[in-house]
Order: sequence, then structure tokens, then C-alpha cells
Amino acid sequence: MAIRAVNSSSFFSFSTPPLPSALRFSRSAAFHFSSRHRHRFFSLYGSSGGGQIRSFQSIFESVMEELQAMRKRRKRVSATSNMGLLNEELLEDRLVNRSLKKGLLLEFKKDSDRVLLAVAQRPDGKKNWMVSDQNGVASSIKPQQITYIVPGIHNFDEADITDFVQKAQDNMDLSLLEFAWVELLEKNKSVTVEELAEMIFGSAEPIDSYCAHLLLSKDEIYFTVLETKGPRSIYGPRPSEQVEELIRRKLVKEAAEKEFNEFIELLASAKSMPSQDKPPKSSWMDEEKIRSRIEALEAYAIDACTSDEQRKTAGMIFKEMGLAKTASSAVNLLVDIGYFPVHVNLDLLKLGIPTDHSEEIISVAQSLLSNSYDQDEINRKDLTHLKVYAIDVDEADELDDALSATKLQDGRVKVWIHVADPTRYVEPGSIVDREAMRRATSVFLPTATYPMFPEKLAMGGMSLRQGEICNAVTVSVVLHDDGSIAECSVVNSVIKPTYMLTYESASELLHLNLEEEGELRILSEAANLRLNWRRQQGAVDTATLETRVKVSNPESPEPPINIYVENQADPAMRLVSEMMVLCGEAIATFGSRNDIPLPYRGQPQSDINVSEFAHLPEGPVRSFALIKLMRAAEIDFRKPARHGILGIPGYVQFTSPIRRYLDLLAHYQVGFQASAWVSIGTQIGDEILVKVEEADPRDDIIYVKEVIKT
Repeated sequence: MAIRAVNSSSFFSFSTPPLPSALRFSRSAAFHFSSRHRHRFFSLYGSSGGGQIRSFQSIFESVMEELQAMRKRRKRVSATSNMGLLNEELLEDRLVNRSLKKGLLLEFKKDSDRVLLAVAQRPDGKKNWMVSDQNGVASSIKPQQITYIVPGIHNFDEADITDFVQKAQDNMDLSLLEFAWVELLEKNKSVTVEELAEMIFGSAEPIDSYCAHLLLSKDEIYFTVLETKGPRSIYGPRPSEQVEELIRRKLVKEAAEKEFNEFIELLASAKSMPSQDKPPKSSWMDEEKIRSRIEALEAYAIDACTSDEQRKTAGMIFKEMGLAKTASSAVNLLVDIGYFPVHVNLDLLKLGIPTDHSEEIISVAQSLLSNSYDQDEINRKDLTHLKVYAIDVDEADELDDALSATKLQDGRVKVWIHVADPTRYVEPGSIVDREAMRRATSVFLPTATYPMFPEKLAMGGMSLRQGEICNAVTVSVVLHDDGSIAECSVVNSVIKPTYMLTYESASELLHLNLEEEGELRILSEAANLRLNWRRQQGAVDTATLETRVKVSNPESPEPPINIYVENQADPAMRLVSEMMVLCGEAIATFGSRNDIPLPYRGQPQSDINVSEFAHLPEGPVRSFALIKLMRAAEIDFRKPARHGILGIPGYVQFTSPIRRYLDLLAHYQVGFQASAWVSIGTQIGDEILVKVEEADPRDDIIYVKEVIKT
């Protein structure tokens, strides 16, 4: 009985349902196995003469039992070396190489990803051949590019290649390889492509041979190449243990591919949603595998991939989504799925700038606001009688400095620079302090402010607030008539800010010259004295125009943008900047007199002849030209260094401890306190000589002991 069946036609003409694909044969595949298997097969399915046919379930179970029996038998087969497989016949006889001739149909490797069929046309040089592929494209190929020469064809028409390929694809069934593998493993035999075609298709016709070649080419489980000569190879069945391991790996790989495809579908779904319906950012972080892929995209977007695996993952996603392998593709995709905001600030991500405080930090900050004790309470000087001006931009959130002034009886000017006192709440080495140290500064952007301290602490308890009792560190300075410092002191204080003014409103008050705001006028006079004195000391005036940008609704696709132009030569801005410089000089003087290590900021005097820039317009153009010639600033923690550009003998940044950690560090140093056991009878206020017994800078601990005079 001859039976011929292919995947594109009906199977055996039985009344039972068709076999599952894993058990389906093309042509008379079953009848080229051993007689034992052939007998068993017909006993399962019956003959063409009719008769009682068992149910499909029974047939399926019987076939599975037979396969199990086959596996048990092949495990009993003794292992034989590959040389044993190859010695069945002479290699030369089985690997006869066909010479290239015009009209032969061959398969060749076009590039690393493509294999094409082509018809040989003519020699091209000594070794190469010109071929015409299935796309009608002529190519010159090298012999080593040829992967298979289809046997039995002598004058093939290139126009028939596409149809030939389609027929081969239709006849493909990878499950056939398992049956052939079982037979060959039991017999310990190897095969060529044509021998395999005879075995599973009952023919080595061109289409069957090429189909067998394709099966072996795609196979990654059952067969391995034992020997190759040109485009011809001999294949041997892999050991059963190896096959089982390869199947396990394949299943794992397929599961991973399925999971990856589901992730791609998830991206596509989120991408197609309206903005308001897109999943929240947090939802992408729930599952570990999804999170790792999103993190790979994020790292690729900011050029911060930490491993080749991250780059590979991002590349796979780009390929599946049809995107170019670029940082812009990653950014746009993350925006499209709602993970990034529309106007994402990549610099924040690249620099690793944190935009939120942890729940732990926020909880501790709230506790400090509710329960903290002011260790300096009994030593704070009550300055609530002073009129206090706080001047800043209108959007200021962290208000950390304010000013007072008066004229002494001798006509000299005395000013007070009141600075917010974060050390009232934060101790060195505490969890909140360490977080502030890590951040180093508050970050001010057009779209948002990211404070160094938690928001409620920075903009609440620490900040100076109009009409409220506030803790501060007050630097008081008495000026000589020429603007130089005559006296200065630093005290912990209590103040009550009178006015919270913008620069515009402060300038307007100065312009009105109201009698009841005489203190503001005195501050302006002090600022002018200081500016003239600094210029005499060699200061370079670099007042310029500065722009300030604010975006009121950054989440909107087209948010309103406000641009402000600020002239640093404006009276109010000049007043504030001069008082801040004065405070920095006073702290440097105080630190120097008391041998306090501080971040003394200096800038070597630049040899700048301002007259050489007289041809430039006065203002921003001239200022920027001067700034380009200035030397870099330096910091010394031992002693003050001259600040040539400011024209002062020393300078310490002190007026922004809420927003700048270096300023906070100066506050710690100036307000440093320690406890020590002292001799009996010593009164409060007495000066005591102590020595440092032990210091541990890493744990921020210092032990002091009284020195007993003998």
C-alpha cells in the first residue's frame, strides 16, 4: 500500500479525527522506519482495508506509549563515538562535492541574517560565481558562501525559485526530525541531507532534499554536524540526555520570549491610551521583570547603562517596537507610555538629582517640627524689637535671610544680617543632616523646586516667616565711615520679621523714601558705603542682567512660561547682595579671630585692567567680558583667603543654610557646643580652659576635659 500525504493535503483516509501536528507524517514517513516500528504503527492505526478503528484518544495514548518505549530502548544503546557514526561508509563517498555549473540551484548566505536561493550563471574570476537570486538580483559569491546545492537540478529557471521555496516551506514539519532521530539513535547511524529525505519523505527529489536541508538547518535539538566538506555535511543524532537538556532550554527560551512579547504588547497598549488613562509610573515598578526592562530603557535614555545586559534589553525593545536604537527613542517611548512626563528634565536623571524625600526622612522631619528642643533657647538674644526686612523674589519658598539697620549716636551705621537657623532642628550626623549632605543643595528649576530639606521643614519651621517669632543666627556689623568693618559679632537670636518684600516692592519703597521706612534707607546707605569701599580694594563690578524663568503648569503639553529679567544693579538687589557679602566677610573675620575652621572661600586677584574694557558698552556686555578673565575660586578650611573679585580679605558663604549644605556646615562650626565636667563651684559664664581628649570625625564625636590649673 502506498500512502502519500503532505501538510497541505488531507492525512490518511481514516474515519478517525486527524492526528495532532506532533504526530503528523508527510508522505509515507512512517514506512521508512524499522519493520518493528512499521508493524507497530499499522497495528495502531489499522489498514486501508477497513475494520474496527479505535478512538482518537486511545490511538494517541498508544502512540505516546510507543514513544516512551522507544526512549527506554535508546537509553540502553551503548554510547558510540562520532567516529563510529562516520565509519559506516567512506567519508569521500558520502561527501562528494558537486562542481558548480550554470543552471544549478543553490543556497547561499547573503549576509549574517539572510540565506537566499539562487541559480548559478557563470564563473566570476578564478573562484567566484555570478548567481541570480530569488529577487532577480545578480551577485558575485564566494564558494564559502554556498550552504547547499540542491541535487537533481541542471537548468533551473530563476523565475521558479519563489514557487520552489513555497513548496518546500509547505512540506516542512519539524516533528518529523524526532522520529528520524529515534530511528538513527537506535541504529547508531548518521545521515546526509539526501539520506534524511529518503528516510522521512521516501524520496530524494529536489524539493524533498531541500526540505530536509531546511529541517536540519533550523534544527537546534536533535542533530549535530559531524563532518562538512564544502556545502555538504553529515549529521548525527545527539545523545538523548543532550536532547532532553536542549528541549528544556528551548521551553525556557520560549517562555521568556512569550513573557517579552507580552511586555511589548503592554507597551503598545499604554502608548495608544489617552494621556489621562495611561498607567501611573508606580505601576511599572510592581513586577521585577517589567521594572528591570523599564529601568533599562531609562538608563539608555540618559546614557547611563551599567551593563551590556541593559543595553541588550533596550535594543530588543527598540527592535520589537520598530524604533531606532537611540537615546531619543527611549525618551519618546517612556513619554508615550506615561512613565516620563511630557517635559521630562533629563539632566535631573543624568545627574542623579533626587526629586523626592523618603517616607522615613519626611517622618523624622515631622517629628522634629513637633517635638524638637531648642538647645540654644536660654542663650538666644531677643531682637524682636528690631524692624526686620526680608527681601527676595516673589516665588521664594525658602526664606533664610533678613536685614535690620540703625544709626548709632556717633553717626556710624550698624546692620544686622539675620540668617535662618536650621541647627535649631538638625544636628550633625543625624539622618536628616546626612540626607542634606548627600543632596548638597536645593535645586531650583523653572518647573519646580527640590529642597535640600523636606518641604515642611525647609519652608515651614526653618524659614523666616512674617509676623512670627523665628529662631535665627544674627551677624551684627558696625561700619566705619569708609564702609570697612569696625566691629562684628555673631549671636543666636529670636526675631520677628516685619516685612516680606519682593525686589520690586523694596525698590519702590526706596524710591518713595518714606520717613517711616528710615531703616530701609539706612540699609541702602550701608550698601553704597560697602560697594565704594570694595571697589577701592580692587573689587570688580560684575552686576549683569539675569533672566528667571517660571513654568506655572509643567504637566501641561503647552504650559504657560513666564520670563523675568532682573537687573543686579537695581537698588534693592544691590542692597541685598552687598549685605550678603558683608555677612560673608564678617563670618570670615569672626572665624579667624576665634581659630574656627570654616569653608573660607577665596579668589586670587586677577590682573584685570578695567579701563581696557571701556570700549564695551557698560552693563552685561562688559561684565561678561570681565567674568571670562577671572580665576577660579578656592576653598581653604584653615584660614581666610583674600577674595580678589569681591575686594575683601576673607569670605564665608553663610546666608543660605536651608538651601546650601556648605552654609549649613559653617553654621555648625560657628555654633559648635560641647559639654564637659568642670570643677565644683564654677559659675555660669566663667571661662574654662579645656583640652580635647578624643575625637572621632567619622562619628562626629569629640570629648573635652577641663584643664586644672595648678
